[in-house]
Amino acid sequence: MHTPTTQDRPSIYYTYQVFKPWLASEHPQQSRQKVVIVGSGPAGMVTALELARHGVASVVLSAELQFSQGSRAICFTRRSMEILQQVGVAERMTEGGLPWRFGNSYYRGQRVFRMEAPHDADDRFFPIINVQQQFMEEYLHDACKANPLIDFRWGNKVNQVTQHDGYAVLEIDTSEGVYTLESDWVVAADGGRSGIRSAMNLEMEGASYEGFFVIADIKVDLPLPTERLAYFDPDWNPGNTILMHREPNGIWRVDYQLPEGETPEEALKPESLKARIDAQLAMIGHAGAKWEMDWSSVYSARTLTLPDFVHGSVIFTGDAAHLLPIFGVRGANTAFQDAQSLGWHLAFVVKGLASQKLLANHSTERVGAAREIIEEAGKSTRFMTPPSKGFRLLRDAVLSLSLTQAFVRPLYHWRTSRPHEYTHSMLNSTGDDNGLFKAGPAHGAPPQNVRLGANDFLLDHLGGGFDLLYFTDAPAIPEALQQTIQAARAHGMPLRVIAVGSATPVTGADTTLADADGHLRQRYGVPANGGAYLLRPDQHICARWLTLDATRLQAALQTALPQ
Repeated sequence: MHTPTTQDRPSIYYTYQVFKPWLASEHPQQSRQKVVIVGSGPAGMVTALELARHGVASVVLSAELQFSQGSRAICFTRRSMEILQQVGVAERMTEGGLPWRFGNSYYRGQRVFRMEAPHDADDRFFPIINVQQQFMEEYLHDACKANPLIDFRWGNKVNQVTQHDGYAVLEIDTSEGVYTLESDWVVAADGGRSGIRSAMNLEMEGASYEGFFVIADIKVDLPLPTERLAYFDPDWNPGNTILMHREPNGIWRVDYQLPEGETPEEALKPESLKARIDAQLAMIGHAGAKWEMDWSSVYSARTLTLPDFVHGSVIFTGDAAHLLPIFGVRGANTAFQDAQSLGWHLAFVVKGLASQKLLANHSTERVGAAREIIEEAGKSTRFMTPPSKGFRLLRDAVLSLSLTQAFVRPLYHWRTSRPHEYTHSMLNSTGDDNGLFKAGPAHGAPPQNVRLGANDFLLDHLGGGFDLLYFTDAPAIPEALQQTIQAARAHGMPLRVIAVGSATPVTGADTTLADADGHLRQRYGVPANGGAYLLRPDQHICARWLTLDATRLQAALQTALPQ
């Protein structure tokens, strides 16, 4: 029998709750499910919420009875916040988070590089916000608990997944014993040590790096701004790297690289942790500062991905699908993008609106995203933790030159996580005007937000299905376009029309957004005589036109949702 701990996890800033286990004896006989999600971390819960947003029920299985221990993921990007806005938790993240946009790199006591993330009046969210993962999991869980389409089961550990023709059977262990559950689809969101991935003997592609880092969360009062701090080759840890981040509730994250040959077990001894943290605080001018340890762990940088995320009825997502280094805030932020993509792709297949070719597209797009991140993150990782003498020689040359030569300093840039652009997606229109635009988001790109009012933004009006942004000053959408839109809806395609430009409601549009000063039109590169954009349910662009007629729209809709 599976008996997860019922002892509250220790923390000096977060009060853990132990949830009641879900037991089969207390519920009716289990029927076959549409989707079962194994894992209740960020990827699993966002997938469940996205599926529910598209009207698809799911069961979420958590082997534990409480949220994860330690701060873990703490830095969330603007795009992650836009995704979390879609599932209803962005406001709570903002209330408790620390926003920031600057990163600093230091060498020999001198700041040699300062990164400034773009931010302007059209952005609802800051480039990055710091929130400890336990709080984020709490917010997501509350949203799941409030949704009648999500069946959340604490204390349910998956022992085995057996695939049959068109469905899978899960053997699930609980504190009263084992029960089985059938499901058309199984989402493996069971983390970097995925038991499902191991049981299926699936191999990841990529590289692992030798360097280890300690993560230490300490409670300490430091009069420093909320900015990323990176220290290279410090006297107390020669040749290695230290990172620091301010977290909410008076907590600071300190990440420091271990000297070659030191084991994780040695590094996590209390006397070792104390000596290193004292040395770091002294180096930044706060020797003798009183601090208290909350949580510590060790990680190593890995850049690995499955070459295919879909295996029969099992779909991998988040860390179960890929392992990425944390440099550049890539872990949970990539998981959110995975989950948003999987949510709508799988929902449309479950509802019979598209063939399983759509899931193949999801895998192709997200594997491509993982490989792009691996390429970018690999550069950062090799700079942080040089894997060979040659890389170390090059890195050390950059460090030395950066003291006097400005041209090498951009090499410190940590290549912050950014949303992948599905430039070559099979869902992109082949007959639109994408190549003729001189501005605006192109094929596969995420949308650009635009401020419409004091607390009103374009992305507030998008999501939940396909969106057609139709730029016009006319009183009505052309009749032929309206007929094409109605025909698509009659076949089950969720398609909303947002007219942009007119100060009064446009006939045939679900929503009309005024654009008196032409700012929205300018951001999207649309000429004065009109144009249009088609956005997928994950808000990425799949078609755009300078001129749109019914034939071109119908072709784009058929491409965007393959039958």
